[in-house]
Amino acid sequence: MNSQGLTIPPALRALLPPRASAYEAAKSILFFYVLFTHLLKAQRHLRARGVSTTAQELYRWVAQRVIHLLIRLPATRKNIEEKMGKAKLDIENKLVPKGAEVVRHLALPDQGQTAEWIIAEMDKMDGELGTGANWRHGKLSGAVYHGGDELEKIIVAAYQRYCVSNPLHPDVFPAIRKMEAEIVSMCLRMYNNPSGAGTMTSGGTESIIMAVKTYRDWARDTKGVTEPEIVVPASIHAAFDKGAAYLKIKVHTIPVDRVTRKVDLKRVKRAINANTIMIAGSAINFPDGNQDDIVALGKLATRYKIGLHVDCCLGSFIMPYIEQAELADGMDGRYKLYPFDFRVQGVTSISCDTHKYGFTPKGTSVIMYRDAELRRYQYYVNPHWSAGGVYASPSISGSRPGALIAGTWAVMQYMGSEGYLESCRAIVTCTRTIAEAIRTSIPELYVLGSPPASVVAFASKHPKVNVLEVGDAMARRGWHLNALSGPAAVHIACTRLTVTMVDTFIADLKDAVKDAKVAPSGEGTMVAVYGLGNSSAVGPDMVGQLATAFLDAMYKA
Repeated sequence: MNSQGLTIPPALRALLPPRASAYEAAKSILFFYVLFTHLLKAQRHLRARGVSTTAQELYRWVAQRVIHLLIRLPATRKNIEEKMGKAKLDIENKLVPKGAEVVRHLALPDQGQTAEWIIAEMDKMDGELGTGANWRHGKLSGAVYHGGDELEKIIVAAYQRYCVSNPLHPDVFPAIRKMEAEIVSMCLRMYNNPSGAGTMTSGGTESIIMAVKTYRDWARDTKGVTEPEIVVPASIHAAFDKGAAYLKIKVHTIPVDRVTRKVDLKRVKRAINANTIMIAGSAINFPDGNQDDIVALGKLATRYKIGLHVDCCLGSFIMPYIEQAELADGMDGRYKLYPFDFRVQGVTSISCDTHKYGFTPKGTSVIMYRDAELRRYQYYVNPHWSAGGVYASPSISGSRPGALIAGTWAVMQYMGSEGYLESCRAIVTCTRTIAEAIRTSIPELYVLGSPPASVVAFASKHPKVNVLEVGDAMARRGWHLNALSGPAAVHIACTRLTVTMVDTFIADLKDAVKDAKVAPSGEGTMVAVYGLGNSSAVGPDMVGQLATAFLDAMYKA
């Protein structure tokens, strides 16, 4: 602006009508700015997704709109509502005990109950839905990471000693503060970064959300990024999507190679732009137990000066010990371990669940950073809280159960490196035994990728074998496995409980394949739910409704 009004650049003046006023020029400038920013976003989206994926997304969007219009027709809507209502009722009946003998405790009792009554009522509630699955039988995929009866006693003793403790008050509970700091230190050394920093969290999901929050705030402070984006593999844990949804961050999900199950590095590179705050990889991922190429991701993170988070929540206390267990080279080139920890240049944070293969109490995890400077972006600090003074907390929660910290510290002291090394050796050997049995003696199936640690996933390569039918047949034999999609597959996360059941699993799997091949039922849970998800463009929406019904049923007293 000069004394004669708005100065219009020559390039823009050519786009304006003659004798344009300053007001009209401002409107045009605003229009072209908005147009430019939207075109830039579209270009970045297209570059990250690619033409094919973008076309598929557009097709799905259009198909969803068309099908949603069709299902509004009275006859169609009535049919869908009846089927969905039945499915929701089935979910409720599986979760909520019913009958005249079921007592519902919906309000506080007038008088307090005795300890004997409480224990008896717990025994009764344990049996209200039948015997169910006994996790001690070892037919469970992951879920229960049991370190043994002695560990149970140690956890209970630690919990009893510190049951009222709260790390929010380190002056009152100094031992809890010390134990938490030592847990973080032990994990940092396990992942080869003794000079790093970290905190404890309530689990892997919170650890990942904290990492996403940290990079968002770091990029805003150091780069001025106000529209943050992250780039993650399709195989990454859903906690990244959850964190991005909470924190209003755009997610670019990159496909993985169909054979290696590693993220497509060229697509990752293509998706990185000026708004990218972080990329991520797994070691190992939840779906099929494979690890991404962390070294290559580290090079990209270093080149573009962005964060690289490695999700080791599931790999936890297995991955760091594979090398010491002399299992890193795999078997004839299969199941090989590749670098994944802080020794890799470019890795800036790692999440590790202590409550999985660390065998600690449920509700504990550790998020680690390369240095304390980065960790500060995780903290929430409010020095202007007029009502209560200064407020600061390291993670999402304010008050936290110190008893869980004490239990975690006690278990890690009890197990020691030798205990975790032996556990790793047994579990990884068990997993590879299953993978090799599938590869060599079950021709209808194939192993996804080359899993190095504790998870093996299998899919069907036979036209008459639906792997989800196999999963349902395994369920009829007492196994509780996980169904996957993209491709349809089933996985087992091996634990110490699985080690003694490995031969039974292989024998049952062979029989389950025969059942699925000769007499598929078409009625199992895996077939019904995952088949629905792939049935049409609105299939995922319907599965989402069932998932919501499941969550609603969880809170029906």
